[in-house]
Amino acid sequence: MRVTVLGCGTVGSTAVQVLDASGEFDRIIIGDINISYAEGVASSCTCSARAVKCNAKDSEQLRDVIKNSDVVLNCIGPFYEYGPTILKISIDEGVNYVDVCDDLDATIEQFKLHDVAREKGVSALIGMGSSPGLANVLVKFCESFMKIESVDIYHAHGGEPTEGAAVVKHRIHSMEMDIPVYLDGEFRTVKLFEESGKMLEEDVEFPGIGTYRVYAYPHPETITLPRYIKGVKRVTNLGLVLPPEYAELIKGIVRLGITNTEPIKVGDAEIPPLEFAVAFILSQREKLLEKTGFKEPVGCLKVVVKGERDGEREKYSFSLSSKGQGMGEGTGIPAAIGVMLMGEGKITEKGVLPPEACLNPLDVLMLAQKVLKSSGRGDLPLIIEYFDEAGNKKLIDPGKIFPL
Repeated sequence: MRVTVLGCGTVGSTAVQVLDASGEFDRIIIGDINISYAEGVASSCTCSARAVKCNAKDSEQLRDVIKNSDVVLNCIGPFYEYGPTILKISIDEGVNYVDVCDDLDATIEQFKLHDVAREKGVSALIGMGSSPGLANVLVKFCESFMKIESVDIYHAHGGEPTEGAAVVKHRIHSMEMDIPVYLDGEFRTVKLFEESGKMLEEDVEFPGIGTYRVYAYPHPETITLPRYIKGVKRVTNLGLVLPPEYAELIKGIVRLGITNTEPIKVGDAEIPPLEFAVAFILSQREKLLEKTGFKEPVGCLKVVVKGERDGEREKYSFSLSSKGQGMGEGTGIPAAIGVMLMGEGKITEKGVLPPEACLNPLDVLMLAQKVLKSSGRGDLPLIIEYFDEAGNKKLIDPGKIFPL
């Protein structure tokens, strides 16, 4: 079986390692514009792996890399720029598809390809990272035993050894756009820097990481979960990049309005303000990490689900926290799991689908545990807290719920 991984940065290279270790794929094709780096990733594989130069702006080059694959994993960002195009090419070539898209507008465009994918017999699993991704899976699991009324998703991460321009552009893009939320059974939009967005901000305790103030994020769960989880009345997504000082730097740049893509003349050169803004942000990142004492990657995904079971109101809080493992593991491992389940034939639905529409939560969580254990990363770092109608809290052993 042949899998093609597009983009071998922090997320893509982690996914390649997991796919290689799984032993499920005879061949891994790694496509990246930085061919020398891709060759280094390929050389670390134990299976047959080959690096090919792949420019995401060149549709024909993408097509040549994707065709004849069994599954393609797309890790090329920003997704608002490349996601729909790469998905369309995969569908055209009849190749099953997985990505880690966390851009709302890209997700909306990808859904427009649903009928075409079904007609071509293609399964396209989109947003298979942490948030979206594991967050959706945990919510779907709760639907198996309770009537869900509300879902609040929180995430905080930072301190990765490296960060690329695509990640910073995604954050800027997320801060500038209308942010969808699902409140009282209706879709609404808020603006990060306006009162509508500020009203959603809250201080959240992330187990093992700390308490931080999080703000509205335009992640796709707010539009996909209401579509696939019956009866839910509220879905929000709030997050923060760490350290908070780094998040405030990016916010400040966005407030100043120097993120336009139209070039302006600076001396003899013409420079898009966005490119300058991204370069400046990245130039300050290391200083801020050192100043704030962030010496290793940290991250936490927290999903709070409220609802009713047997006439009683209940609340569950699921937290996945890690230190020493950042966005690469938090996003790359779930992405690889999505590809593995696709390869095993456990995703049978056709069309463009978010995780909650086509994945069995137990398949995902059990495979995640297996991957982490076999790679020496330990057990799945899942903390489950249960709150009864009176607000009494009880810690639940994940092993009693999931056969991990």
